[in-house]
Amino acid sequence: MSVAAEQVKGRPLRAGLIVAVAGLVIDQASKLWVLAEPTISAGERLVLTPFMDFVLVWNRGISYGLFQQDADLGRWLLIGLSIAAVAFLGRWLTRTDTMTTALALGLILGGAVGNTIDRIAYGAVVDFVHLHAFGYSWYVFNAADAWIVAGVLALLYDSFANSGSGSDPADRA
Repeated sequence: MSVAAEQVKGRPLRAGLIVAVAGLVIDQASKLWVLAEPTISAGERLVLTPFMDFVLVWNRGISYGLFQQDADLGRWLLIGLSIAAVAFLGRWLTRTDTMTTALALGLILGGAVGNTIDRIAYGAVVDFVHLHAFGYSWYVFNAADAWIVAGVLALLYDSFANSGSGSDPADRA
């Protein structure tokens, strides 16, 4: 492979890694701020808008608080599964040659690593963003959760947008 071809091939990987690191830094910085902010850390709501509050919730489960784990075995099982998922996604990132897939994987990786750090450091994930409007209330989440959802949506979009090209999205990974 020529030097120019290697540089082009490396661009998606670099972009994905930059997105992953940026997402991780934003996620962890926002969580540290929430834990240090006296109003929120005391368990009170910080009202930002008529539809968004910050409120501290310790999530010992997975997405949306499912499968809550108070026992150490469950916690370490979730940590192990998270590390395995990060390894799989990292390998996928190193093998992809499309920018959309790399950026999507970077978002998911940044979020997954951020939530895994929380589980290891605190025994639970720090969630704090609460959206609500017109009598409806969404689950409390964090930046890492938003990155993961955005990354999955981007992967789905990429999969459907390229499905008519005759190529199998799994082959690109």
